[in-house]
Amino acid sequence: MRLKFLDRENERSRLAQAFSRRQGSFCCLYGRRRCGKSRLLLEVLAKRSAVYYVGDEREPSLQRAALAEEVATLVPGFDQVTYPDWTSLLARWWREAPEGAVLALDEFPYLVGGSRELPSVLQKLIDQHPAKRLHLVVAGSSQRMMHGLLLDATAPLYGRAQEIINVGPLGAAWIGKAFGHLRGVDLLEAYSLWGGIPHYWELALDHGSTWEAVQRLVLDPLGVLHAEPHRLLLDDLRETAQAASVLSLIGQGCNRISEIAARIEKPVTSLTRPLSRLLELGLVHREQPFGASPRISKKSLYRIADPFLAFWFRFVEPNRSRLEAGTVKSVAREIEKSAATHYGEVWEMLVRSSIPRLLIEGIEWQPAHRWWGGGTDKNRLEIDVIAESVDGKKLLLGEAKLAVDAGGLARVRKELKKKAARLPFVKDYKQVIERVFVAEAGAHRAADLITTQDVFGVLT
Repeated sequence: MRLKFLDRENERSRLAQAFSRRQGSFCCLYGRRRCGKSRLLLEVLAKRSAVYYVGDEREPSLQRAALAEEVATLVPGFDQVTYPDWTSLLARWWREAPEGAVLALDEFPYLVGGSRELPSVLQKLIDQHPAKRLHLVVAGSSQRMMHGLLLDATAPLYGRAQEIINVGPLGAAWIGKAFGHLRGVDLLEAYSLWGGIPHYWELALDHGSTWEAVQRLVLDPLGVLHAEPHRLLLDDLRETAQAASVLSLIGQGCNRISEIAARIEKPVTSLTRPLSRLLELGLVHREQPFGASPRISKKSLYRIADPFLAFWFRFVEPNRSRLEAGTVKSVAREIEKSAATHYGEVWEMLVRSSIPRLLIEGIEWQPAHRWWGGGTDKNRLEIDVIAESVDGKKLLLGEAKLAVDAGGLARVRKELKKKAARLPFVKDYKQVIERVFVAEAGAHRAADLITTQDVFGVLT
């Protein structure tokens, strides 16, 4: 199913403003595959004089010929010439393209892979014609290559761009627009499986139910998303084995760097670089308890940041042999029975993400964290959500649950009050506010109850 274009208002506004400059502009889009970079470009270029070209892995001469055919739609006869190099083709574009035209080169890393000189050629043309009103935009899914081409101080195009836009997953609120029929736990379930990747949503909507989509797209070895994590890693890493191993272990519950190192049978120091790279790519999140210094690495826990990848490495990776053997339906039944833990972790993540945007008691809150450690009674204590008010005087404590009835809510409230009393630093605050976050509350509503409707509603 083809979804209507969702959100990206800020990105569209920035690109439109750049393309409206009286002088030329150079813009860059980068980010994880399937997030909608190409769709965003096409939306912005729809009513403009523009040439849109998608690079591939063919020989440079064939790519120049293909690009020349696209340019000919704006510059008649442009494709009647054979261009021996990129300099001759692009120099003619800069001379003859109509005022205000946009040249969009999608999958730019593919073009550079076959023509290492291309960034230098573009740099010279941008520098030689600063006043000419022509616009250039490049886009690519390889964040590593795009960073190297544009953000590295030694790169030819460094410092030339008016806009460098990281196109990431959509906020959780938008999955509610895509799956308009889902509410409560069902909506959370969809987000826990597909995350914020709009292309995954389109694929899933072609199937009758969430779990039918999971079986056909993810679990079935012929499904288009069955090997998606490995394609993502190949986009950005020269060597993927160690990163895949780290993600696999985190997915199976090894959240401390010492645990991961022990399982891989390598020293902790050898994991510093691959973990840093996964953090930079936004695939892994480093979690620390509320109030802990970022420098205290011993308290850090590592989790897979993306819901789809977390699901895949938790449930698909360990069952790949069985799935290859054709037992897709039986594996799916097993996963469906045990998926609640995954949904619960995603719900906690969404709740914490929503806190700075929720005006609870009319108060603005700083980013939320979990907290774990020893209580005042020296026994272990864990709290799902802790945040400090912007003025530093108030403390928010929260528990996140998938579902609760009226009786269950009373028990959760009572337990939360007990936890608050055992929290070592609770006396440092003038006021403590407690909330229960429930993905599905049925018909029951209460003043201290915050649901999926509230949380998803602010995560735009």
